[in-house]
Amino acid sequence: MRGGMSLAVERAFVRHGATRCALCDVTLAVAPGEQVALIGPSGAGKTTLLAVLGAARRPEPGSLMIAGQDPWALSGSALRRLRQRLFIAPQAPPLPPRQRVVHAVLAGRMPHWSLGKALGSLVRPTDAGIAREALAAFSLEHKLWEHVDRLSGGERQRVGLARALVSEAQLLLVDEPLSALDPALGRQALRALIDSARANGVTLVCSLHHVEFALENFPRIIGLRDGSAVFDRPPSQISPADIERLYRDRDDPDIAPDNTSPGPGESRPAIAARCF
Repeated sequence: MRGGMSLAVERAFVRHGATRCALCDVTLAVAPGEQVALIGPSGAGKTTLLAVLGAARRPEPGSLMIAGQDPWALSGSALRRLRQRLFIAPQAPPLPPRQRVVHAVLAGRMPHWSLGKALGSLVRPTDAGIAREALAAFSLEHKLWEHVDRLSGGERQRVGLARALVSEAQLLLVDEPLSALDPALGRQALRALIDSARANGVTLVCSLHHVEFALENFPRIIGLRDGSAVFDRPPSQISPADIERLYRDRDDPDIAPDNTSPGPGESRPAIAARCF
């Protein structure tokens, strides 16, 4: 068992441009090995929060601790070592079209390989059996030697998830992994990801548009709206009314408009200001 990494975000702000607040005063903590789903409408800040958690985007102001370390206070080499312990899976995985699937999957292991081993694997794939096993979790083992440009969008998405499985990461940050999959394949892919993380004690934070999948499979749900954490609860404490309010149209008269973003020394009023 690899074990997981802890996360702690304190009063994080991220702005797009001078006024738009992509993250607004977000505070949360994730324990090693915990599994958390992020839900919320498009533009709620889910992808931005994942980038902050993966030390790909620095909150300004705000703080982030990964496994007890402030990534922005580390030297360049120490930050690279820290990042080797985590894996960020974007919604559209960057897969070169003429690359074979076996190489695309094994790229998840490259941060831990020497230059010689990485170059050698391009000629004769190292650990092809491990790549096949990861693909089998997503019913894609028969695509091991295919070129990426022969795959459908959903198959490419599952190849990206197989890459995450072989990465040996202690923290998986996964952004909308089911967007190109039908419900049956989506459930299978999500279970494979969750089961692998649980078996290895890996911390998993996953953004999902499929609210029912999040409620069915994750013990903790964080609802985001307009860059703020609206709720942070187990599924048993989230009502249909909570979900309806989270996704309600911004023009709904029952929702008071919020045209200002809080400054660094200010806090947001009402429930949206912090996780609870």
